[in-house]
Amino acid sequence: MDPKVILTGFADEGPTTKNVEAQLAMCRGLGLSYYSPRFVNLGGGAKNLMAATDDELAQIRDLHDAYEMKVSSIGSPIGKVKLLDADDGTANRYVPFETYLDTEVAHAIDVARLLGAKLIRGFSFYPPKTDDPMAHVELAAGYLRAIAERCAAAGLVYGLEVEANLVGRDGRTEMALFDAVGHDSLMLIFDGANIACQGYPRDSVYAEYEAMKAGIGWMHVKDYQLADGAQQTGHIDEESLWRFVPCDRGTSGYAAILADFRAALPALTAKLQARGIPGVFLDLEPHLKGGGQFGGFSGCDGFGVALRVLCGVLDAVGIGYDLTVYGELNRA
Repeated sequence: MDPKVILTGFADEGPTTKNVEAQLAMCRGLGLSYYSPRFVNLGGGAKNLMAATDDELAQIRDLHDAYEMKVSSIGSPIGKVKLLDADDGTANRYVPFETYLDTEVAHAIDVARLLGAKLIRGFSFYPPKTDDPMAHVELAAGYLRAIAERCAAAGLVYGLEVEANLVGRDGRTEMALFDAVGHDSLMLIFDGANIACQGYPRDSVYAEYEAMKAGIGWMHVKDYQLADGAQQTGHIDEESLWRFVPCDRGTSGYAAILADFRAALPALTAKLQARGIPGVFLDLEPHLKGGGQFGGFSGCDGFGVALRVLCGVLDAVGIGYDLTVYGELNRA
């Protein structure tokens, strides 16, 4: 079926231990050939991929070969730091930007290159808690442009995920950042749950998708079911969010969004492939058993449910996908 997407996911949402080999085994058992690494465990305890040692990264790369898996994007936390050195009552870190660019951003780029990824998932910085995010677009865009330039020099793309509490917290702020940055190594990442959990009803989530559609490079797939009369507004306590659901039953309305996105797939696929990226990724991040500021958990069972539901939605809207059989990558 054409057009097609490539299915991938944050496999650390599967095994409780975050064991890398268990993550890869789950993916291959489900027919996935790509994943987005985020938290890893090679026997010494779970840690963010950015904290992995050189030896551990080499072990992960060897496991990719053994399991015939590839990395779709690096699930980095880049951009989840304060934009300004201001005490706003949050526990978010502040790092002077030039230091941040030369250390943490540079390291994320090195990790992506070592693991063979062309894409880095990142964020748009935290403005002071009660500020209007639009007031900080210019400063955030300047930082993001510098990150995009570093990524471009390494042949990579920085994907800006929409998420609560950041400058880019909805489709309009994401697009304002995209336009202000104006660099082809910056793309946007849609995530319906990250908009819905802020209190946006279905029609509004769709409107935010439309607002950022022109900049979307790939999508995250998770959904959220708003409780009647219990919508969060303003600053979102991400650790309290628990109403995550598969993408056929949440507030986001993924079926309508993907049906519309279908028309953009041929041109977007060609654009990505011209840059050495195999196609348009749909990245599962289900959070079905809980989520927070820096990750989530679904269990291997929940991850499988989320994948099967997504395949059903794609079938219904006429978007193709492949779930490969073990060994196909070597035979290609």
